[in-house]
Amino acid sequence: MLTDPIVRIGMVNFINTAPLYDVWLRTVNRPDWIVVEAAPSVLNRMLHADKLDMGLVSSQEYAAHPESYLLLDDISISASGPVGSVFLFSRCKPDDLAGRLVLLSGQSQTSVSLVKIILEHFYGVLPRYEVGSVLEAQDNKDVSAVLAIGDEALILAQKMIYPHKIDLGKIWHDKTSLPFVFAVWAMRAEFCRRNPEIVRDIHRELLRCRQIGRNDLRNISKRVGPRVSMDADACYEYLLGIQHDLGPEKKQGLRRFIEHLIERGEGVPEALPLKIFS
Repeated sequence: MLTDPIVRIGMVNFINTAPLYDVWLRTVNRPDWIVVEAAPSVLNRMLHADKLDMGLVSSQEYAAHPESYLLLDDISISASGPVGSVFLFSRCKPDDLAGRLVLLSGQSQTSVSLVKIILEHFYGVLPRYEVGSVLEAQDNKDVSAVLAIGDEALILAQKMIYPHKIDLGKIWHDKTSLPFVFAVWAMRAEFCRRNPEIVRDIHRELLRCRQIGRNDLRNISKRVGPRVSMDADACYEYLLGIQHDLGPEKKQGLRRFIEHLIERGEGVPEALPLKIFS
């Protein structure tokens, strides 16, 4: 008797995935689907090295290695305006950051690329960049700004240390009139070819979890908000701005971002058109 193969799935356990992943943890009982939790940058490396079969990874990872992946339709981490957890915190206005040190989170390559596009292309300034611990940078006066994402961004936003807080999702939407897709569900193309029915089963489960999560958002907010010292109402308002679909407008926003990456040499032309599993 044939048994289903083990599926290695990468998942980001930030607050912004809770409407999807909180439901998955409580309702999906598949021992053959092994979930690995890590930051997006770690999952990027694991998926590229064939240590995962699929998972939530940075949009930039797909753009850099499209020959290895297919995208799962209608699943993402995205925002149509303010995202609330990807911020540039700055001691000065963004226009004044030319030549100054911006400390970058090492947790997400997509957000690193996005902040560079925003500063260099939208604001026309070229800072100096370093990667480091953004939570430890608040007392370092040599650091003029920090890029923080996910739960770290939520923590810093509550501390109100920096006079300027720039939501990268909002700036992107203001400048392009498009949503921004921070993470996609990417899959090893060879795994999809060998196991199309398993991919469809996982897709159905993700869509089911997303629907339940939307309907149970207040209770999810009560459960996960304390992880970053947010009360339930604040967490609920934050999660209302996070979207988990990949509809036509999201795909248009993703394509625009990839075009910027290609221009910057951070993505390859083969990433377009988008390679969607079907």
